[in-house]
Amino acid sequence: MTADTPGPLWKRLTWLVAIWGASVAALGAVAMLIRWWLRP
Repeated sequence: MTADTPGPLWKRLTWLVAIWGASVAALGAVAMLIRWWLRP
């Protein structure tokens, strides 16, 4: 497999789901930090 040929579909979908999950988790962590910081 060379650099210009894409990998198998399952591997690309796994990366897509992993990156999506990490971004959702990071956004949730930032949201909880902001809510904790702004708590009256």
